[in-house]
Amino acid sequence: MLDRPTSVQLPSPIKAGDEWPMMISANATIMKLVPGLSWPKISIVTPSFNQGDYIEKTIRSVLLQGYPNLEYIIIDGGSSDQTVEVIKKYEQWINFWVSEKDNGQSNAINKGLAMSSGELLGWLNSDDYYLPRALFKVAMAYLEDTSIGAIYGQGHLVDGSGAIVHIPKLVQVSRESLFEWSFGNDFMQPSCLFTRKAWQESGLIDESLYFSFDVEYWIRIAEKFTFKRISDVLSISLSHPHAKTTSMPIISVIEFANVCMKYGEEASARRIYDRIQAERSQLLAERDQILSSISWKITKPLRFIQRSINKLRFKL
Repeated sequence: MLDRPTSVQLPSPIKAGDEWPMMISANATIMKLVPGLSWPKISIVTPSFNQGDYIEKTIRSVLLQGYPNLEYIIIDGGSSDQTVEVIKKYEQWINFWVSEKDNGQSNAINKGLAMSSGELLGWLNSDDYYLPRALFKVAMAYLEDTSIGAIYGQGHLVDGSGAIVHIPKLVQVSRESLFEWSFGNDFMQPSCLFTRKAWQESGLIDESLYFSFDVEYWIRIAEKFTFKRISDVLSISLSHPHAKTTSMPIISVIEFANVCMKYGEEASARRIYDRIQAERSQLLAERDQILSSISWKITKPLRFIQRSINKLRFKL
């Protein structure tokens, strides 16, 4: 087990700031257990590929938890940006890392989980980060009932400026509630950790899925185990143009509808398809309104001139 560093011991971040975990003095308060108990080992896997602009924040948020029984694994898919340079900067506090070609995010997570040894497991994407004491809070919830399959808490989705754009309702998770994921029964993925027993009985993450592999995995866990909900805000997820679900929202929803069909939840899939159709109809109506507007007709000569200029530039 590696020593857990303080912010003074860690290298200074490339983009130092005055917010967790990028400030020079960023230590989380160490929480204490009731005498006679010990902190369960937690294994965190970070899958990564060309996320050099974000991964340092991710790494620091894990290391500065101060959690005394932590295993941290980073599986990078052969990044060509500054990712590896950042990882090497912190490698003495990382239990294992590798940078090599893989078959995508879910494959990287499976590789990391397969070599983990923790009692509690989770993954933290390389553009997300934990808040102070998050792992302590998860561990304390687990120690209250070790028969559970997963623990989840609150999380916030923020944009590039740090403004909160989504806060989940955080309903009690069950198999049934997970099929309503697209209708407000969601939670932020980094705010969920699961037990080794749940992982062993649920199998590998489905690598055929590109967007919905996390929800599909939780469905499998929920078929055999209970989820324990805690109210603490544990993590921050970043919405940015390169994020998968941000750049391809419709495709991600369609994939989840297919997951619903796989589990025989045709009604949930139908609701998703109906919503997509309604949104498409709304967009077409708005398009038709624009095309029939006076301003669109007035500016038609200007658009023709602009297209002509663009063609001329292309030829030059």
